[in-house]
Amino acid sequence: MAPPSPTSEHSSKALTARPNNSTHNQFFVWREFVWGGIAGAFGEGMMHPIDTIKTRIQSQAILSGSQNQKSALQMIQTVWAKDSLAGFYRGVAPGITGSLATGATYFGVIESTKKWIEHSHPSLSGHWAHFIAGAIGDTLGSFVYVPCEVIKQRMQVQGTRKYWTSVVSKEGSHMTQGMNTYGYYSGMFQAGCSIWKEQGPKGLYTGYWSTLARDVPFAGLMVTFYEAFKNMTEYGRQKWFPNSNLQLNSSLEGLLLGGLAGGLSAYLTTPLDVIKTRLQVQGKIVRYSGWSDAVHKIWATEGLRGMFRGSIPRITWYIPASALTFMAVEFLREQFNERLDNNKLPEITSVSIDKKDSTFQEVS
Repeated sequence: MAPPSPTSEHSSKALTARPNNSTHNQFFVWREFVWGGIAGAFGEGMMHPIDTIKTRIQSQAILSGSQNQKSALQMIQTVWAKDSLAGFYRGVAPGITGSLATGATYFGVIESTKKWIEHSHPSLSGHWAHFIAGAIGDTLGSFVYVPCEVIKQRMQVQGTRKYWTSVVSKEGSHMTQGMNTYGYYSGMFQAGCSIWKEQGPKGLYTGYWSTLARDVPFAGLMVTFYEAFKNMTEYGRQKWFPNSNLQLNSSLEGLLLGGLAGGLSAYLTTPLDVIKTRLQVQGKIVRYSGWSDAVHKIWATEGLRGMFRGSIPRITWYIPASALTFMAVEFLREQFNERLDNNKLPEITSVSIDKKDSTFQEVS
């Protein structure tokens, strides 16, 4: 038998090209940054008036003393009487800017980090992966969010120029010589420049560590609760409707479960929010030198009630804000992710070269 000719031996040879990205873990999910930014700005814009009430309530003790503090309803009446509708939307520009940055990094890093953790450290998958991803995402967003939060809260406390002028003149007699106060802010950029000029970067990042102390556990808890609620919903569906094709709409699921996750996380982290707010706003009668000093003074003068002051408006804000944010993210994912994937050109994963007739065969 004649030996096989070179052309007939191994008539075809497969050459492996670059692997298809869809078959390997891609840790950077760019579209989640976009969806998260849009959803974060949307949620903040819708719920800003309630956030204004929460900030005003938490700031009463350091602006006018700890006596005769107003309830949420009384504060709403006060803001409306003195500043009308404009008072509720003071600081909305820096609020939306900060939420856009935080939403983008929060959801973008959550999905990217979850994939990386579950691929590289399987033992940390599940709730730990969700918590860590949420904490990392919020930490990165804090570099933009904190300066915006400082500006937003000071503008919220000030209200209109007429109201702030009356507050300063009324409380001026209580001010000690050399006390660091600030003037009225006409807008976001003017406020930022004014704070930078008077206090430098330290002023814009006032309460930075307190913000992280509040937001890292909050962000981690919220995404953990959200994913846990989704798992519980799926478990309940399979248990009670095993043979049914019943499927909850993703946007509605995001609305309901996101609201529950946000409200529960917000309540548990209210004391951290009180400390952060007072450090960032600072007052003319009561001032704090740092985080531990704030905890000591609040606990000594106001007790547990002071630590949870503003919890009702905080929860009232976070339930709908989180619900709207998660609903928006789920809606954007449902509407555009599949469409973007379908518009992708198929990638070549291998090339088969037939030496006999010199034809190429692509396998996608």
